[in-house]
Amino acid sequence: MAVDAVARTYTIIGPEPELWYRDLVSCLQATFGTVLARAGTDPLTVLGAAWRFLHLPGDVRSEEFYYPCPDGTDLGTALAPHHDLRSRWWQPQDPADPWRELRAALAEDRLVIAAVDNFHLPFRPAYGDVHAAHLVVVYGLDEVRGVVHVSDAMPPAFSGTVPIEAFLRSWGSANPPDAQDAFFSDSQIGRRCLDVRLGSKPPPLTPTLLRGFLRADVESFTTVGAARSGLAGFDAFATELAERCRAGDAGALRELYPFGWAMQAQAALHGELLRRCGRQWGDPELAGAGRAVEAVAHAWTGLRITGAHGLGDARVVAADIVHHATVLRGRYARAVDAVAAVAARPSPTRER
Repeated sequence: MAVDAVARTYTIIGPEPELWYRDLVSCLQATFGTVLARAGTDPLTVLGAAWRFLHLPGDVRSEEFYYPCPDGTDLGTALAPHHDLRSRWWQPQDPADPWRELRAALAEDRLVIAAVDNFHLPFRPAYGDVHAAHLVVVYGLDEVRGVVHVSDAMPPAFSGTVPIEAFLRSWGSANPPDAQDAFFSDSQIGRRCLDVRLGSKPPPLTPTLLRGFLRADVESFTTVGAARSGLAGFDAFATELAERCRAGDAGALRELYPFGWAMQAQAALHGELLRRCGRQWGDPELAGAGRAVEAVAHAWTGLRITGAHGLGDARVVAADIVHHATVLRGRYARAVDAVAAVAARPSPTRER
């Protein structure tokens, strides 16, 4: 860290982080993956270990990084319940010096995940056109040159500098309602940041350890509880979604897009992890279970995109919503069965 003692300006620039990305993830998983990679941990092993369905009525927010967190659970715990991953939202405490906490984190070589509005970021395709809540990774601050060093793995992918003035506008944006993006606008940014930390380093992933994760998958999908979770929770969600569409409630479709992305991304990462382990361990049944879970992720696309195109009149797309939800429900059932079959196998006499 370099400090100009007269002007009290700081230059703190860390190594350029890895751009970690998968096709079906949002900026939430991409930024967390970048932080995990910096910590020397395989992001897929952590972010792909768990698979759930959870819908919290009234909780969905119009942000690309929305994810359901039950009972006050932090995002890190919700994304990686099998690992010691924790996160905390924070905001600058001194309006006159919004960089104080960010400087402190960077000085300790900790990446900062910042909420931003794409409208104000020159490297985003939506620059000057569309308001949308998004996440980026901050890895440097150069107050002498007047730039912030930003990493964003989401397409078109960027790692470089943004003028401080532009970053401040994006970081502090009101993110007003925008008809061009009804799903991620109308959600104040408020200079929010995420402090994400990995506690104990994950142990090596073994067939026995993964089998425990799969048993947790099956339990979560087959246990009927108070929360709208598992297969029963999906049924309740899909029934309500159809009813709201038939009633012309566009709000149901505005919520479907960000909520569906959360569930889609999780399924995609879990499926990829199972498929990769199946290939590496010579276990075709495990790889097949992974493909079944990935099929769930892909089936979310039809439901989400139909909802997006039907925003103008939910009644018109109600039948198509029911169709795609039915297809998705079938994919969930087949994937749960495939995962259960692997989870029920006896433990190997020795690990590979």
